[in-house]
Amino acid sequence: MPDDQPGRVLVVGDLLVDVVARPVGPLRVGSDTAAEVRLAGGGSAANTACWIVAAGGRAALLAAVGDDALGEVARRDLAAAGVELVGPVLPGEATGTCVVIVGPDGERTMLPDRGANDALAAGAVVAALADDDVAWVHVSGYALLHEGSRAAGRAAVDGARERGIPCSVDAASSGPLRDVGPDAAWDLVAGARVLFANADEIAALGGLDTPRRRGGAVVVKAGADGATWHDGQASHPVPAVPAEVVDTTGAGDALAAGAIVATLAGAEPAAALSAGAALAARAVSRLGARPPLEP
Repeated sequence: MPDDQPGRVLVVGDLLVDVVARPVGPLRVGSDTAAEVRLAGGGSAANTACWIVAAGGRAALLAAVGDDALGEVARRDLAAAGVELVGPVLPGEATGTCVVIVGPDGERTMLPDRGANDALAAGAVVAALADDDVAWVHVSGYALLHEGSRAAGRAAVDGARERGIPCSVDAASSGPLRDVGPDAAWDLVAGARVLFANADEIAALGGLDTPRRRGGAVVVKAGADGATWHDGQASHPVPAVPAEVVDTTGAGDALAAGAIVATLAGAEPAAALSAGAALAARAVSRLGARPPLEP
């Protein structure tokens, strides 16, 4: 690795295969609705890792996958994207899947089955953090919010702090946050240097004043209204980059990826967030949650 090349980002969390359905008209409940349907790589952590590589960074994904046919597809797609999978392949476990319904405005509704993701063990995190090449740890909130992978998620946040490695957390989803409750959710993400969350997720965490009291920076993602970096000292708003919205799946993952890569390269918060916004614009302009694979 060249001396001026930042180390790689260890992304901890979920790896899924998405079944993306884009209906050609309104859903006809109890009947048939024609749709464009395809398989695509998914999982917030996996998506973020792929966008990190697309932004010029290096990434390793720590996630659990089943030793089934979908697992082979997931591993192949990660390798093609330039992401190393450092998590376990678990015999007898099913690879996580998610049905993603994309509306005419690009908004998505997700129906996930976490599968092997809930069997990610904390020991795998400890081994991955022993790599001296890890320069940043990014944890998907899904790993923290679900009981099966919670110990692994906390091991990633705690291990990064103990080693002096910058750590960020994506809040994941407002529904699971509300299931856990604001106090318990904040305890789960404690120690992260940066929290990425949209307005609904911030509300589920008790509002923006809570992270300000607890320290660390919060990036509030606002879709077409851009994003704002709050660090307790100042706020740094950046506008969204104009794009034709096809599918919003993975936009937040891309924004986090761009901001992380730019921060590792020395960018200040506003510039880092602008880099993330540019990557998010690329994400929403295509169907699916990841950058396109090279032919």
